[in-house]
Amino acid sequence: MTVHLEVADGVGTIRLDRPPMNALDIATQDRLKELAEEATRRDDVRAVILWGGEKVFAAGADIKEMQAMDHPAMVARSRALQDSFTAVARIPKPVVAAVTGYALGGGCELALCADIRIAGENAKLGQPEILLGLIPGAGGTQRLSRLVGPSRAKDLIFTGRQVKADEALAIGLVDRVVPAGEVYEQAHAWAAKLAQGPAIALRAAKESVDVGLETDIDSGLAVERNWFAGLFATEDRETGMRSFVEEGPGKAKFR
Repeated sequence: MTVHLEVADGVGTIRLDRPPMNALDIATQDRLKELAEEATRRDDVRAVILWGGEKVFAAGADIKEMQAMDHPAMVARSRALQDSFTAVARIPKPVVAAVTGYALGGGCELALCADIRIAGENAKLGQPEILLGLIPGAGGTQRLSRLVGPSRAKDLIFTGRQVKADEALAIGLVDRVVPAGEVYEQAHAWAAKLAQGPAIALRAAKESVDVGLETDIDSGLAVERNWFAGLFATEDRETGMRSFVEEGPGKAKFR
């Protein structure tokens, strides 16, 4: 298998494992979708890490495989390509991308599916598809522009240039830069903390933000309002408020 799901203490790590560069061929894309859906279903997975290993996150699509495909073949495949990444983006739990080395093309698009991105100082990110006479096809034109704004997204997509970790941080493409050897540790610390949080409220927060970004403010407020009121029916709300009143803020232990 080219992708694995490892679960411990509420944290599920979706690990890309296709040496040497974690090229995202069709089999890897399909496996990624399967494991994203599994992580969504499993109650013992409370937060997720996307991880490519110590040397590289993912250097992009399998170009040799793509070169052999003609227009009808890609018309038939492009929906499944996007669906595999969308399955990751729609995991209703906190997701962090732990990025080391290259995150290019599909690798960058995969990182964009996470809620936050922690990058090593050796990270290089970009959407180089234009250099192949293509555009990003797994969500890059949409998720990148929503994250860093249309002008910066167009700069990266039009030129195909790679950005180092410091520039990626400056433009908001990543959220934190740490020494390369600490990337997974930092990502795990973030995920492990949230794995102990109120699962339904975290899901509500993620959905409210994500849906709100795709719609008008009144519709977004309606999503927020419905989730906010609905959380008053949960055990976690009772636990959190009781703990606040009796012990002060930040001491609740959620089940």
